[in-house]
Amino acid sequence: MSHPADDTLRHTPLHALHLRLGARMVPFAGYAMPVQYPAGLLAEHHHTRESASLFDVSHMGQLSLIGPDAAAALEALIPMDVLGLGVDRQRYGLLLNDAGGIIDDLMFVNRDVAQGGDLFLIVNGACKHGDLAHIAAGIGHRCTIRVQFDRALLALQGPRAVDALRRLLPGVETLVFMTGRAFEWNGAELYVTRSGYTGEDGFEISVPADAAEGLALALLEQPEVRPAGLGARNSLRLEAGLPLYGNDIDATTSPVEAGLAWAIQKVRRSGGARAGGFPGAERVLGQLDGRIPVERRRVGLVAQERVPVREHVGLENFDGQTIGETTSGLLSPTLNTPIAMGYVETDYSEPDTEVFAMVRGKPVPMRVRPMPFVPTRYHRG
Repeated sequence: MSHPADDTLRHTPLHALHLRLGARMVPFAGYAMPVQYPAGLLAEHHHTRESASLFDVSHMGQLSLIGPDAAAALEALIPMDVLGLGVDRQRYGLLLNDAGGIIDDLMFVNRDVAQGGDLFLIVNGACKHGDLAHIAAGIGHRCTIRVQFDRALLALQGPRAVDALRRLLPGVETLVFMTGRAFEWNGAELYVTRSGYTGEDGFEISVPADAAEGLALALLEQPEVRPAGLGARNSLRLEAGLPLYGNDIDATTSPVEAGLAWAIQKVRRSGGARAGGFPGAERVLGQLDGRIPVERRRVGLVAQERVPVREHVGLENFDGQTIGETTSGLLSPTLNTPIAMGYVETDYSEPDTEVFAMVRGKPVPMRVRPMPFVPTRYHRG
């Protein structure tokens, strides 16, 4: 199950469990991670859509910002409304560089920071050390940063996730999408949010490393739950139209180009009470206001032929001119048709525009489609 490079890779607290479950392990973000289990990617994908799957996402970085100035400090780094976020509410955020490019995307929760609690951040695994350095350099003098990279993170995803989890954590069913709460399980302090990266209802559970395997086993004992790996996580998030950092967004991409302007609240935009004041604000607000042209946009693409289109495939117009490139792509297990996302010149970003993906030198016709490809089913109450 392991391979020679394993000794250079970090292990999550569930590593031994993955091996016992027969997972195929691959290197990902510096960790040995399960890409799939014996049932296979397709079975894991469909099971998540129909019931509930347990994903190990402990490679992600968890950290807390503490102190009376923490919320205002975080607003100096991200273009989101932090000060106006209610207690136990979660929001999607973007760390930007001075050019308005995305350093990382993240989730943050207000765990009553104004009353001595914290802002709890979850950042991408491959970016977490760089993110920590960026946050410390930018606002380390304004708040206390508590690093919790040793905690485990489990994602229980699917329409029946709530049925399984409420047996272990009574009351968890009262959470709605993008809210969280502290729970205790067998003496371990957990923090649970109703969120995830599959487009389905579900939960992410922050758990101490020494309690992670016990909790994972208790969840896998529930009749609804089976394990799932990175392969299904990738196909699910692509169907949901969710960008993967390093593939679909990176330090060269602005939030507007990436189609993530919805995450920038009115209060941080031009004319808002706390407009700007974050890195790259001139470019980002300029693109939002129409003062700076947006030359490319992230779009969804559906192939008109049954030819899978992967990432980094050139996109051309009718005249054979290059107008963009795919950033993610696969044969959609739910739709049974090839889908992709990528960037095209703005003139080609309208729905139903036809473009051509150059797969091994042959043009595959694709149509621009709104995302998500598969409707999301978040529990909003």
